Amino acid sequence: MTGFNYHTHSNFSDGGKPAENYIQEAIRQGMTDLGFSDHAPMPFKNTFSIQSGNYESYCLEINRLKDVYADKLNIFLGLEIDFIPGMIEDFAGLIHQGKLDYSIGSVHLIGQGNAENLWFTDGPKIETYDSGLNTFFGGDIRKAVKAFYSQTNQMIVSQKFDVIGHFDKVKMHNQNRYFTEDEKWYVELVFETLDLIRQKGIIVEVNTRGIYKKRSDSFFPSDFILQRMRALNIPVIISSDAHQPEELQCLFGDAVKAVRVAGYNEIMRFTKEGWISVNLTM
Repeated sequence: MTGFNYHTHSNFSDGGKPAENYIQEAIRQGMTDLGFSDHAPMPFKNTFSIQSGNYESYCLEINRLKDVYADKLNIFLGLEIDFIPGMIEDFAGLIHQGKLDYSIGSVHLIGQGNAENLWFTDGPKIETYDSGLNTFFGGDIRKAVKAFYSQTNQMIVSQKFDVIGHFDKVKMHNQNRYFTEDEKWYVELVFETLDLIRQKGIIVEVNTRGIYKKRSDSFFPSDFILQRMRALNIPVIISSDAHQPEELQCLFGDAVKAVRVAGYNEIMRFTKEGWISVNLTM
């Protein structure tokens, strides 16, 4: 266990419980730090992000809880922000408005312009992934995956944020049906993105959610990517992407082993002074 998790969703977005429930569970588990990162508001109707008009309430509530539990847990205010060209291209505005401690940049929806043009690569239903692949890319998986990484790269280059969320998540509903991760074209796309991540000094999360939700056979990112990241000296954190309090440290022991095997001896921790590197311990 690391004792800290910075990728957490409360019922302000698509999490299952109020923020305070996660805090109480974190204290029960003996954690030291908990960061909230609910999904940023979207410019279209949806069921998974902070609803329009509730962003201020979210920030106020997390800051209130910081004070209430100050002697028991380090609580931080973050946000997971989706990058969608032509729709969400201003991370700085949300960060400034919320006076956030940190931010996570992610890509879940591929496309641009309006909600009708978006391929949703996430969620519990594999049918949604397949339908979008056929509708928007004519079933051409290379074209679709290239679009995913191209949009990710655009986010890395154009936005300022701290952590990149589950950046190889496009593999989740693939499950080796359309491509395998050792194919040359796929490896080249991943490594191109890693080079940009290194250049921008972004932290990569090792996200355990795909495995414990039984939607992936490997962490985000996969082991071969972790090895490449270590060679490039890209810093990491371990995240559970918790949507329920009991998920706060799911599979953290396995994630620690994975990053150790990749050659890491340290992970990043957020403090009131910013990100610091700490020794990796069980």
